[in-house]
Amino acid sequence: MGFHGYAEDAELQMERLRATAGNSGWLCVSIQALHRFYRGRTERVGASWMTGQDRLLAIADNIAYVKSCLDAVRTEWPECADLPGIFAGFSQGVAMAFRAAVHAASQGSGVIAVGGDIPPEINTQELTRVSKVLLIRGTTDDWYTQEKFATDQHRLRESGVPFRAQELTGGHEWSADVTAVAAEFLGS
Repeated sequence: MGFHGYAEDAELQMERLRATAGNSGWLCVSIQALHRFYRGRTERVGASWMTGQDRLLAIADNIAYVKSCLDAVRTEWPECADLPGIFAGFSQGVAMAFRAAVHAASQGSGVIAVGGDIPPEINTQELTRVSKVLLIRGTTDDWYTQEKFATDQHRLRESGVPFRAQELTGGHEWSADVTAVAAEFLGS
């Protein structure tokens, strides 16, 4: 299940998921953020998971929304209902991927986190609900800094969550190299 970054949309994240999953038999679902807006002075629509204003209310709304999306997927594909999933987020979507794995999914879901950090409100005990994590950071990423990357690794170690941390050449992006590393993670 995918969560796009700020000003992106579900279609873009779905392209990333399909490229990552390939022909491996994974069911790919990409969720559009609730808060849509026109990008600049165009007709192109982007979306955001939330802003800092009314943050706790937005988090609760987003978690409820993701749960309803998961329920719809389980209804449509009952053969997948009891399987743990992988939540893949890019940038702002990383926080939602972790929130989904911790609050909306069954125990044992994994997270692919590209260019974003673990949200601060998720505590050590809650993180133990995640089965495994792939953290990816671009070496020149100004948003997901080396410091945040190190802090996330510390938090996962403290929670006892198995993880792989990978720095790739590049910036704040979901590149072909990211897709390759994420595909390898899915295969494991």
